[in-house]
Amino acid sequence: MKLVRSSALLVVTLALLGVGAPYGRMGPVSAYLMANRQSEISLARSAAPSAIALHATVLILGRHGYETAIKGSNGFTCLVERSWMSPFDAVGFWNWKIRGPICYNPPASRTILPYTLRRTKLVLSGLTKSQMLIRVRAAAAAGALPTPEPGSMSFMMSKHQYLSDSGHAWHPHLMFYAPKADSANKGANWGANLPGSPVLLNTSRRIVPEPETIYMIPVAHWSDGSPGPPL
Repeated sequence: MKLVRSSALLVVTLALLGVGAPYGRMGPVSAYLMANRQSEISLARSAAPSAIALHATVLILGRHGYETAIKGSNGFTCLVERSWMSPFDAVGFWNWKIRGPICYNPPASRTILPYTLRRTKLVLSGLTKSQMLIRVRAAAAAGALPTPEPGSMSFMMSKHQYLSDSGHAWHPHLMFYAPKADSANKGANWGANLPGSPVLLNTSRRIVPEPETIYMIPVAHWSDGSPGPPL
């Protein structure tokens, strides 16, 4: 009986630590890369309407970080984010299948995109998730991460988004970035998550050390103009 209880305790402990879970640790770098350069450019551009995306800078992920594939002219930046931009306690933090096409406007390119570039650099340097979290928290505490510039927003309107294994494409949506709010005031100034309000605050975001709060507004159509799921 004692052996059975010990074995059960071990199983629970390993589960909590993520050992044996599908995404309990980082996969090989190759699993996060896209084999075709043009396919990644097209996927990145699908985040926003073509009037914006075709004139945006496009970044693609390489083995040493994001690289500029196309230099744009309108100040927007389109790229495909990977799973490590999730909250640090997200189940799918290392999900190599996740592809999040996003297109940042000029203020967000200056102040939000650096979060992605920093996390990606830490990932590709071989740090563990715990080591990454310590580094990002230290950078935030030291003021080394920019505060979201007023007007910072992004487009996530690609019908080809793969944001989780439970639902590949969520809704086409816009994201707006504000300085990190305390728990008591989160969402209050935006009317987020109230009945009838189109503004959403993802309350599942727990361990996110960057100095930001993200508000989402689902929209009715994908970037190509086709209708999205019912709101």
